[in-house]
Amino acid sequence: MASALAAKMGFNSLMRKQAKTFNVRISTMESDLEFSCEVKWKGKDLFDLVCRTLGLRETWFFGLRYNIKDTVAWLKMDKKVLDQEVPKEEPIIFHFLAKFYPENAEEELVQDITQHLFFLQVKKKILEEEIHCPPEASVLLASYAVHAEYGDYDPAVHKPGFLAEEELLPKRVINLYQMTPEMWEERITACYAEHRGRTRDEAEMEYLKIAQDLDMYGVNYFLIRNKKGTDLLLGVDALGLHIYEPDNKLTPKCSFPWNEIRNISYSDKEFTIKPLDKKANVFKFNSSRLRVNKLILQLCIGNHDLFMRRRRVDSLEVQQMKAQAREERARKQVERQRLQREKQLREEAERARDELERRLIQLQDEADMANEALLRSEQTADLLAEKAQIAEEEAKLLAQKAAEAETEMQRIKVTAIRGQEERRLMEQKMLEAKMVALKMAEESERRAKEAEQLKQDLLEARDSERRAKNKLLEITSKAVYMSPGLAPDSMPQDVSFSRENLSFDFKDTDMKRLSMEIEKEKVEYMEKSKHLQEQLNELKTEIESLKLKERETPLDIIHNQNTEQGTSKHSNFKKLTLQSTKSRVAFFEEL
Repeated sequence: MASALAAKMGFNSLMRKQAKTFNVRISTMESDLEFSCEVKWKGKDLFDLVCRTLGLRETWFFGLRYNIKDTVAWLKMDKKVLDQEVPKEEPIIFHFLAKFYPENAEEELVQDITQHLFFLQVKKKILEEEIHCPPEASVLLASYAVHAEYGDYDPAVHKPGFLAEEELLPKRVINLYQMTPEMWEERITACYAEHRGRTRDEAEMEYLKIAQDLDMYGVNYFLIRNKKGTDLLLGVDALGLHIYEPDNKLTPKCSFPWNEIRNISYSDKEFTIKPLDKKANVFKFNSSRLRVNKLILQLCIGNHDLFMRRRRVDSLEVQQMKAQAREERARKQVERQRLQREKQLREEAERARDELERRLIQLQDEADMANEALLRSEQTADLLAEKAQIAEEEAKLLAQKAAEAETEMQRIKVTAIRGQEERRLMEQKMLEAKMVALKMAEESERRAKEAEQLKQDLLEARDSERRAKNKLLEITSKAVYMSPGLAPDSMPQDVSFSRENLSFDFKDTDMKRLSMEIEKEKVEYMEKSKHLQEQLNELKTEIESLKLKERETPLDIIHNQNTEQGTSKHSNFKKLTLQSTKSRVAFFEEL
């Protein structure tokens, strides 16, 4: 199978050499371009064609990249395209990308198209997490990306949900927080609303100014080994060479600025960096493949040339480009100011129109209210006329009733005269009754005296009866003592003692009942307290379980483990920091 594949590739290569043209597809950050190229074209011919098509003049930042086996390579400008290790299938696919990054995007990037291509590439790298970006910076960058796409924020147009289909944040950042897409959109929109008045180019430049301060911005990483076989990462960027630990691409352990490097070379897989100071030691490392060393050398040479170029006077071409860019920006500024004035005048005219419409509606409402008031006045007049007629009829009825009342008053006067005569007769009868009452009082007093006399006679009769009974009792007592068989002390005490026992038994039963009621209330209180405590414990467990379910994140798990072990979050963090420090010390000791 391998031989068949090699034969096929050889056949394709032979056919290319025999053909006069070959097809390529250039993938840019915005679209794909397809060209038919001549066999004799060099890399520079194809690269210049792409730059002319895009209108790009700042060509020194860019290159054509292609995939080769398990790595990538950049098309060389001075060699024929087909003589390089490009893919054999047609169309040949190249990626038009930024090969070198500026130190300061605002000062170095002149053309808008250059800035736009950098913006798209950096944005893609951040979203694909090739460049590490903190969450807060991600939100701010996303707001500038939204502004570059949608323009000024308008609440009437950019309603909630307008970013639902947009990819604006790295997945890593989204997964770090328990936030819904709506919450992320709200945060981004809040920042987006503050960028009002900026153009698309200004928003893209602000994006690049923030992104260029990220640790991984513009760095190309390569896996290397030092003489002791320690795995390291080599970072190549606009400022120089940096050495990283494999698991930490953010903080370099040592750096070599371009102005301190005298020479860079490689022999087979060994790479040599000679510092400008000849007394300093030469730094050597090994890469995995020869092709990687070639790529490292290309990036080093290109970045070193741009580093030195930035520190020289701009060439005539660059000066012309910057002058044209300034003129273009000034023209755009004037145009933007003119459009702003027109927009302001249009908004003022719209506000005046809205005010006139509002005033017209207000006058119309006032007219409608006046018509309604007139209609109500007419209705009120009719109602008053009707009420006047009713009042007139009521006046007639009242006059009739007044006449009837006068007749009734005459009748009452006659009745009153009759009543006076009757009252005089009643007074006479009352006088006669008083005379009868006096006679009855005298009779009552006479009867009371008679009753007093009878009472006195009764008391004397009772006294005589008592003396007779005593006499009879004396006679009877003598007869009783003389009769046999009856003990003198066999009668009275038992009844009194029995009553005392009954009274005692009643008091003891009442105390027992009261004690039982108290004990019952105590038991009920204890049961209620126990039930309340169980409810509190259940509520506490429920809250704790909800807390664990709602906040079960890696950070919470670590905190809970530390709590169980008796260590605090601070001590745990200190322990991790100590371990990280030891690992770094061990790393430097192995160098």
